[in-house]
Formats: sequence, C-alpha cells, structure tokens
Amino acid sequence: MLLREFQSLPRAHGHAVATGRIRVAPEDFVVREWLGFEPDEAGDHLLVIVRKRGANTQWVARELARRAGIHPRDVGFAGIKDRNAVTEQAFTLPGRTVEPADWLGFTGEGFEVIRAHRQRRKLKRGAHKGNDFRIVVRDVVGDADALDERLALVLQAGVPNYFGPQRFGRDGSNLRRAERWFDAGDAPYDRTERGFALSAARAALFNTVLAARVRAGSWNRLQAGDVANLDGSGSIFAVESVDAVLLERCERLDIHPTGPLMGKGQARTGDQVARFEAESLAACDAWIRGLEAAGLEAERRALRLAVQDLRWTLRGATLELEFRLGKGAFATAVLAEIIEAGSAAEADTDDD
Repeated sequence: MLLREFQSLPRAHGHAVATGRIRVAPEDFVVREWLGFEPDEAGDHLLVIVRKRGANTQWVARELARRAGIHPRDVGFAGIKDRNAVTEQAFTLPGRTVEPADWLGFTGEGFEVIRAHRQRRKLKRGAHKGNDFRIVVRDVVGDADALDERLALVLQAGVPNYFGPQRFGRDGSNLRRAERWFDAGDAPYDRTERGFALSAARAALFNTVLAARVRAGSWNRLQAGDVANLDGSGSIFAVESVDAVLLERCERLDIHPTGPLMGKGQARTGDQVARFEAESLAACDAWIRGLEAAGLEAERRALRLAVQDLRWTLRGATLELEFRLGKGAFATAVLAEIIEAGSAAEADTDDD
C-alpha cells in the first residue's frame, strides 16, 4: 500500500528545528481564498464570500442551495477548505433577480455570508489563484536563531510540493478505497468516493516520485529531460538541455521541475527522467493501469513549492506565520520543513 505517514517523507532542508502544536483552536489556522480577480458587479450569478468555522465546504454549499431554492450542484466554489479552521471562500449562486444585500449576514451553523456581489459566471473548481494563510504554532520549543534561519531558507528556496495528508482522507480512507479498487477490483459505487480515490492514488504516486527526487537532491534542480513548470501557472515545457538562463530562472523560483500525475497519454519527459520516474514507481503498475483505465489524462505538477510573502513572529513560545500559496498547495508541506507539529484537530479536506 502506498500510504506513508506524511511525517516520514524525506525533508529537503533537514530535520525540523522546533516542535510545537497547531490547530489548538480553529482561529489558530486561518485561510483566506485568493481569487485573483475582482467580482464583476454584474451578471446572472451572485458571488458570496463566506466565513466559516468548523464547517465543511460542501455542507455550506448545500445550506446556501437550500436557502436559494436550487440544487446543490448549481452552487459554484473554487476549492475545498479545511473544516478545522477559520476560512473565507467564495461561492456562486444563480439568480438574476436576487439582490446581494439580501444575502449579507445570512448565517448557518458555523458560517456567515460577509460580502456579496453580482457575478457573470458560475465559479468553477480551480478558478482561484491560491490561498493566504495565518497559522499560530503554540508551545514552541527550539532555538530561535535556528528557527529564523530555517524560515529564511524556506522563503528563499521553497519546499517540496508534497500532497498533504488531507488528500488521503481521514486515516488514509481515500487511499484504501483506491487499494481495494486497483488491487481487488472493488470500485467505489459512489461517484464522489471514486473521485476521492483516484485523486488520492495520483497524489500518492506523485509523492513517491518527489520523495525519490528529494533523496537524490534533484527536487529543486532542472535536469535534461525534465518537464518544467512556470511558477504560478499551468504552463509547462520540455527541457532538452539545461543552460545558464534556465539555471538562473530555476534558482530564483521562476520555473520548477515537475513530477507525474499519472494517467493516459505521453509524459513528455526525456529518457533519463522517464527512467528515474519509472524506477521510482516500479512496484505501482496496477495503480498506474487503474488510473489510465479510469480515463484520467496524464498531467504534471511542480516538484517545488514557492512560499510567497512569508512573514513570522516568535513571541515567547508562540510562533505566528503568514504566507501565500498557489492553488493545490498544502500548508502542511511548508510546516513540515520548519517544525515537528502535533495537531489538536486534523484537517480532513484540502484545496484542489
């Protein structure tokens, strides 16, 4: 089984330099969705910004649908946010005659509509640019100077772009569904569960390749045969040879090497990289065939994650962190390179 404890994945910058506790309270983990655009203030949809605490994104979508008298599938949102946190995210609702003011202050268990605007189109999954995080780590034990040095290194060099434990479900439940499907032919009956299983399987295979590149010291270096990603975008290009220009762009986090999100289709990697990835996944043929048979198209994901606008303050035994990540990235991947963190409440959703 490909489920590996997240804490056991190899770290790029060495062992954590401190210990601490996260998610002591939901207010210790604040996530604000970064849409990357302003509302249209016109159109046939309503865009509402919801602040939620201890509430599941899909449950909030159903509550909004119930109030609007529409089917939940007509509610749009860009990503699934942590339940065990305070989060702000956008939802869209169809309704040409609905006034934004009618929705301001609408509340339900664990959520409140804090802003409302007109919008031309339904918000689709992945339509946002990323998320802003404010994380409080309590009961920190470690050398303050070493902590400063590690945080500065993370800002300068980035971190491995691992999928976090949220992707695999509570206690690895999504990955166990994938295992029963691919190894025993027992496909989940529910469409949503099938989607979670496929997503978890791809993430596990990607993490396996990334872990191998971290051990090889090449997670942050372009090689001939790599497929490179332009930071902050879905743009990729094949690297036939590595010259001074590409090295400089990689050094300043403008481009990153990528790893596979398995599916059918050509990987576009050169011989050396293709062999490395195949060797890393040599024991995973059944899973790779299962993803191809499910109809998923092969994609690439950056091996490195740039941590934007990272700021920190250490007051006594309390560390406050603020940073921005692109969509699909996990704050747990950032924290893992800094602290060994115990959690009072584990997240069970992610943002992708």
